[in-house]
Amino acid sequence: MIVEPLEVLFSTGDVQKRLRLKDSEAAENLIDWAVPLISPEAAYRVCYVEGRGDDWVDIDRVRFASRVLLKNLSEVGRVFAFVLTLGPVLDEKLGAAGDLLQKYYLEEIGNLALRRARVGFERLLKKRFNLEKVSCMSPGSLPDWPIDQQKELFELMGDTEAELGVRLTDSLLMLPRKSVSGIYFPSKVSFFSCQLCPRDSCDGRKAPFDAALAREYGVQCE
Repeated sequence: MIVEPLEVLFSTGDVQKRLRLKDSEAAENLIDWAVPLISPEAAYRVCYVEGRGDDWVDIDRVRFASRVLLKNLSEVGRVFAFVLTLGPVLDEKLGAAGDLLQKYYLEEIGNLALRRARVGFERLLKKRFNLEKVSCMSPGSLPDWPIDQQKELFELMGDTEAELGVRLTDSLLMLPRKSVSGIYFPSKVSFFSCQLCPRDSCDGRKAPFDAALAREYGVQCE
C-alpha cells in the first residue's frame, strides 16, 4: 500500500458558488477557517485482474460481483484500488459543531475539498504510471455494484486504519466520513457510473444519464 499526501486548492469563487455566497470576503474567511482542518491523503494499491466470469471479476484473489465492473475491466490487466480521506480533524469539528449554519458550511467545503483531492489523485496516477486516461468505480455507486462490496475492497486494500487512519464500520460507513474509495482503471473513453444512473436529484452527478450506454452494459434502469 502506498500513501500519498494530496494538495487541495480551491478559490474564493469556488466557495462562493458552492455556498451561494455573494460576499467574497465571507468566502475568504471560511477558507481561512476550514483549510487548516483538512489533511487530504490517499492510499492505493497496484492490483491485477486474475480471473473473470459471467458477472464477476477477481482482483488479487478478491472477487467482486459486478457486470459493469467486469465489462470495464474486460481488456484491463492492472488496476488501482484506493481509499482517499480528508483526515479526522474535519470530522471532529463537524461532530462538535452546534451551529447548524457552521455545520453546513463545513460539510459543503469538505465536499468541495474531497472532489478537488480526487482530481489531484487522478493526476498523480496518470503521471506516475504514464496513463492517458483513467476512470473509476466505487461500491454503492450503482445497484449492480452494491455498497456491501466495500468489505471486499477494504480486504483488497489491507490495513487502511493503520496506514491511513480510515476504517470501515459494520454498517459499511467509512470513518472519517469525508472519505471515498474505489477502483481506478485505464480507459480509452471516460466512464462515469452516473451515465448508468437515471436519478435526477444528485448533487454529485458527473455526467448525464445515457440510456443507450445503460442498455449496452445490461443495466436495468427504473
